[in-house]
Amino acid sequence: MEQGYDPDMALGDFDSVTEEELERIRGRSRRFVSCDPVWKDLTDTEMAMTWAMEQGAQDLVLVGVLGDRLDHSLANVHLLRKALEAGVRRRIVDAQNEVQLMNGQHPLVLHPDHRYTQVSLLPLSLEVTGINLSGFLYPLNEATLTIGQSLGISNVLVGEQGVIKVRDGLLLVIRSTDTVDDERTGSI
Repeated sequence: MEQGYDPDMALGDFDSVTEEELERIRGRSRRFVSCDPVWKDLTDTEMAMTWAMEQGAQDLVLVGVLGDRLDHSLANVHLLRKALEAGVRRRIVDAQNEVQLMNGQHPLVLHPDHRYTQVSLLPLSLEVTGINLSGFLYPLNEATLTIGQSLGISNVLVGEQGVIKVRDGLLLVIRSTDTVDDERTGSI
């Protein structure tokens, strides 16, 4: 709302806002659904994502989901799998990162972006096999990544595009920047 957008749907327990902020959210939202902060089985993010997919969303961009709480941040990254399984395009974006999840069904094509200079690959499944990278400073050919390895950290695109292909497994593709300028942080 501070960026000039009124919510179409405000959904959650709203336990991290003041009463004044809650009333402002309620007043400016087209629809408002509140739940008990304790007696619920899903995080607010999962509730909102599930609702969006039930409405037919085909492209989800999650913002504000990587924060100070590591448990919530990791859970939100794991939610990318739910969208992948539903066939919904999905990514998490903040001032320093863009996180996508891919499997072997389609290659992922990345284009140079001055915002995100580093590309890291981390397995979300126990093992990701048949990883092939082209257009990167450090190419991979039929590589395997397992949880606990750092081989896929901090690669760089060198051409007009980079292509990532995976034969089997779930691969997190994290594009990052080491710097954040004030102009960008306010725009997300």
